Amino acid sequence: MARALGEELGQPSEVQDDSSSLGSDSELSGPGPYRQADRYGFIGGSSAEAGTDHPPAELIRQREMQWVEMTLHWEKTMSRRYKKVKLQCRKGIPSALRARCWPLLCGAHVCQREQPGTYQKLVEAPGDPQWMETIGRDLHRQFPLHEMFVSPQGHGQQGLLQVLKAYTLYRPDLGYCQAQGPVAAVLLMHLPPEEAFWCLVQICEVYLPGYYGPQMEAVHLDAEVFTALLRRLLPRVYKHLQQVGVGPLLYLPEWFLCVFARSLPFPTVLRVWDAFLSEGAKVLFRVGLTLVRLALGTAEQRTACPGLLETLGALRAIPPSQLQEEGFMAQVHGVALSERDLQRETRVQLAQLAEAAPGPPPRPRLPGARAIFEAQQLAGAQGGSQPEVPRIVVQPPEEPTPNRRKPQTRGKTFHGLLMRARGPPIEGPPRAHRGSTSFLDTRF
Repeated sequence: MARALGEELGQPSEVQDDSSSLGSDSELSGPGPYRQADRYGFIGGSSAEAGTDHPPAELIRQREMQWVEMTLHWEKTMSRRYKKVKLQCRKGIPSALRARCWPLLCGAHVCQREQPGTYQKLVEAPGDPQWMETIGRDLHRQFPLHEMFVSPQGHGQQGLLQVLKAYTLYRPDLGYCQAQGPVAAVLLMHLPPEEAFWCLVQICEVYLPGYYGPQMEAVHLDAEVFTALLRRLLPRVYKHLQQVGVGPLLYLPEWFLCVFARSLPFPTVLRVWDAFLSEGAKVLFRVGLTLVRLALGTAEQRTACPGLLETLGALRAIPPSQLQEEGFMAQVHGVALSERDLQRETRVQLAQLAEAAPGPPPRPRLPGARAIFEAQQLAGAQGGSQPEVPRIVVQPPEEPTPNRRKPQTRGKTFHGLLMRARGPPIEGPPRAHRGSTSFLDTRF
């Protein structure tokens, strides 16, 4: 497959360009070896320079302290204060704390804790020769001008080889997909190989299930969902794409499969990942709709793209000044697409695809960190070391006996109780006592 909002979603804001490093697409020019790496590790990039788009140092320190406090009490934070987590993710996780926060958000820390030693066994095991050969051919293509991945024998490429090989052994039915390379590379830029592996597992199996398998059935489904959202939110852009014959499979797979790692300036990529790991696949659709609007949102832009090649070129050549992190992410979060809207449209398109081509549907995905946290908590309660606790909590109280309101007073039952409690028998006719109100209201 090839690489892959109108006026209704608002106009792009003017943002100054700080010439941030792009991902792999920015490395095609190949700067000389004498140039230094920027603050993200890209050789020859200029992101290390102070830019007007960066928050002040005092604000960064304040956000770091907030994240430290939240991660120290993570379960309490996710249970009671998830809205704050989502808000802080939208503002951007501080660079110094992404290694701590990403595994917590995606639930990789739980997977690693519950399967100790699994990654090491996978690394030591021999890989499938077919997948090893394919992975080996792709290693040098992942961010070739990043200082981690410059040398074939460096720790970056070797770590990437281990992580990708481990996944093919962990899920032999799925094997290796080329789009996993950029995703794993971004993870390795921030995490040790074992933590990067478990984050990759969560992305492939929880956030985007069905994306990296042999059939890529979920990619085809989301392409139809994206088209339906375009038709509803950007009708003029949708009409133009239909006229020139540009379907979503010509540009969307690279965006979604790589989580935009090869399509945006790298600082913006990290901001997209912060929101994606917090809120799920909804963020990918919002980013995609924003990019389409920035490329084809005005009548002048559509007029300048009369054919398929011009339209695809416009989708891939959005000016970097419009993709800087603060202004771009503000537009992304302003897209009128909720999780409920996405799920409803997904059900509609899934039903239509089932009628056209019957087959097993893609596995449902969880909508972000909160759903993953709750699912892991539930799984831990059901399969943990204290299974009796939930049974005690949910045990219903015993129902009162139906004869409680009118106790049986015949015979010697109450006479015996009264005699043992009061000593001598009560004077007077027995029937007067059995018919008295005080006697009938007695409760034992």
